[in-house]
Amino acid sequence: MSRPQRSAEPADPLDPAPPTGSTAPADPPGGRRAVAVWTIAVAVYFVAVLLRTSLGVAGLDAADRFAVGASALSAFPILQLLVYAAMQIPVGVMVDRLGSRRVLILGLSLLITGQLGFAFAPTYGSALAARAVLGCGDAMTFLAVLRLGNRWFPAHRAPMMAQLTGLAGMTGNLTSTLVLSRVLEHSGWVTAFAGSALGGLLVLVPLLLFLRDQPPGRAPEPRPAAGRGAVRRQIGAAWREPGTRLGMWTHFTTQCPAMVFLMLWGLPFLVESQGYARVTAGELLTLVVATSLLLGLPFGWLLSRRPGARLPVVLTVTAAVVVVWTTAIWWPADRTPGWLVILLCVVLGGCVPASTVGFDFARLANPPQRHGTASGIVNIGGFTASMLALLAVGLLLDATGDDYRIALSVVLGFVLLGVTRILRLHGRAVRRERERHPSPTRHPAPATRERTGVRAG
Repeated sequence: MSRPQRSAEPADPLDPAPPTGSTAPADPPGGRRAVAVWTIAVAVYFVAVLLRTSLGVAGLDAADRFAVGASALSAFPILQLLVYAAMQIPVGVMVDRLGSRRVLILGLSLLITGQLGFAFAPTYGSALAARAVLGCGDAMTFLAVLRLGNRWFPAHRAPMMAQLTGLAGMTGNLTSTLVLSRVLEHSGWVTAFAGSALGGLLVLVPLLLFLRDQPPGRAPEPRPAAGRGAVRRQIGAAWREPGTRLGMWTHFTTQCPAMVFLMLWGLPFLVESQGYARVTAGELLTLVVATSLLLGLPFGWLLSRRPGARLPVVLTVTAAVVVVWTTAIWWPADRTPGWLVILLCVVLGGCVPASTVGFDFARLANPPQRHGTASGIVNIGGFTASMLALLAVGLLLDATGDDYRIALSVVLGFVLLGVTRILRLHGRAVRRERERHPSPTRHPAPATRERTGVRAG
């Protein structure tokens, strides 16, 4: 695939021009088989998010089981996210080179192993090790599913497929909140965590038997060059694209507040600071997830047809989060009104659908053979912000005697930092995108996609 080169930039060896007279391959056709294959892959991501967020409904139980305070408790999701974030670029490179199927098989195996280890961990240290293994497996799912969906479906569906993948993840979160919390309450720690791990085995069987990397008869995408130097060049080329960095900061800004609330600190805030019963607090966390599910499809529909709406969507969601988060945690009375807590949960529900916009910025900024690598860079953003914010909240809770107002305010600093970077990069990223894809306001129509070779990944 060829692209316009500015005179100040050398040609990218990872983005070669096609032979003279050649045409880019037509889009994948989609269809029922594509839906079936993609559904298997999405089931793996569902399991990953279910296991990832399982600690969010067990934070207080974990503190009692391992006899730890807030800082030590925050180490569980922080370590998990640290491993996840550190794995994103290696996983992106793996997906580009090995394909989605192999990466998903390895990832699901690690997820099952990590959750079983956490279920039976006798000590705090062994439980930390189990969460690290789980984080490693979790890191291998989302990028592989994104790449697989865009190998089986036409490019103009890329934003919608990303939103649908995110919806599957939020369904896993919803299952964790609604089902796992009740199993934990009525049947105990081992049954809840070991049972959820064994559920992953049900997904492993169709993954091994039926999942394929591309439609039958379709040639696989060109693999990037092998070798350590080639990997460094691949990563460097993806990073140099302003759209990749814009996608990373978009993910950084929009995902952080919801992750902090859902993964660990939402339930303790609602129970210990606001006085809600655990069942009611769990229902409020469910509202965050339900709102994400409701917003995913409208976001995907809009962004598939109006790429120019990407920045307004991101900034609108971010502004709403800042205003409502600040008002809710700094409400002058001892307890925040119920209607404001509900509004906070609804607003946080927009974070995950907005965060997927980052992958579309990176997709259009890079050629197909480095889409996995670029998506890995994007995914680092939100999970790095979440990891640092989770740690900061835990430290501030210990330092202030469980003052949730001060502790949760730190999240706003991460959001405002991300917004400044988004605004700085957006102009350059859009100009670069227009150089690669001349239509600035819409994704190419099917006939144009075949001519220009614009593909999702």
